[in-house]
Order: sequence, then C-alpha cells, then structure tokens
Amino acid sequence: MELLLHSIKMDWPVLLPILLCSILTIAVAINRFDFYIKNKRDIFKFIKALKTELLNNRLETARNLSKETGGVIGEVAEEAVRIFSEHKQGFSRSFDISVNLTVRKLEKYLTILGTVGGVCPFLGLFGTVVRILYTFQDLASQGNQSAAVAMGIGSALIATAFGLGVAIIAVVLYNLFQSTVKRFEDDFQLIKLLFLNFTDSEEKSQSNALV
Repeated sequence: MELLLHSIKMDWPVLLPILLCSILTIAVAINRFDFYIKNKRDIFKFIKALKTELLNNRLETARNLSKETGGVIGEVAEEAVRIFSEHKQGFSRSFDISVNLTVRKLEKYLTILGTVGGVCPFLGLFGTVVRILYTFQDLASQGNQSAAVAMGIGSALIATAFGLGVAIIAVVLYNLFQSTVKRFEDDFQLIKLLFLNFTDSEEKSQSNALV
C-alpha cells in the first residue's frame, strides 16, 4: 500500500492518462453491453415467422412482424420488406447498404477500445522509464541508498502494471464486442438469403411463364 501511495504521489501526471483510459473503457463497456442486450433477438424464431408470411405473400404482415420484433434485427428486416416490395431486381445492393449503415451503429465506440488497448501499455512504459530516470538521478545526487532505489523502481513498475491491466481489459472487451457484431452480421445475412430465395423463385417463375 505504501508503494502504491508513493507511486500515485510521485507519478500522478503519468498515471492520470491511464486512469482516464480506464474510465473510457468502463463507459464504452457499459454502453455497448446495454445496446447489444437491448437489440438481442431470437433470430431462428423470427426467421421462421417471417418465412411463413413471405410464403403466403403477406408483405404488410411481414412488415408489421418486423416492427414488433424491433431492435436492429427488426429494422433491417423491415427495410428488407420495403426493398422487396418496391424493387426486387436491385434487392441485394440496396439491402447491403442498409446493413452497412446498421453495422456502423453496432461498431460505434469500439475504436476507443482498440485505441486504449494499443496506447495504454506505452503510457505505462513511459511512466516507468521516467520514474527510473528520476531514481537514478536521486541515486547520483544522494549516494547509494538501497531503500530509495528499491522504492523508486517499485513505484516505476506500478505504472507499467496499471497500463498493461487497462490495455488487457480493453482488448478483451474489443474482441468480445467484435464477435457480437459478427453474430449480428450473420443474422442479417440470414435475412438477406431468405429474401433472395423468394426473389430468385419469382424470377424463375417469370422466365418459365415467358417460355
């Protein structure tokens, strides 16, 4: 405890940026956890119900189902119904635009975690180097004092440990959230494939009718 208090007292200018990074990490984690939980849906149940409505050509009911589902899944599905009803030929491109815009919502603030994960170890290392330099300066001016040297080096390592700890947490959260975004993207692709299946079926029916 004495070593920690000494480090805070002597190295607070270096520890402060790391502390700010830790606060940012916590804020982003709370925001993203809340957002992903609110938008989580049972995609298998939704796809099954949506498929039934499309099979019976009940587009308005399919749109209402998407609204009731809500979240980003419901938003994307509702947009898919609109595109499907208005211009089937360019469905894939129009749907991809809608999905990309939604993915931006899902990835919001994740770059902060990536930046914190990359910067914090260097901030900690910078603090360690600065404290060791000051320790050697004190050693040169005051003579050989083993206790002072040990305290200085120990204090210096706290900055590195703090920086690494924050960086590890940020990287873990970044990877976790990226995998969550990937699952949402997979859900969007399931919705796309469902509509493309009906688009292809209609095109084949029209071709057979012309023949």
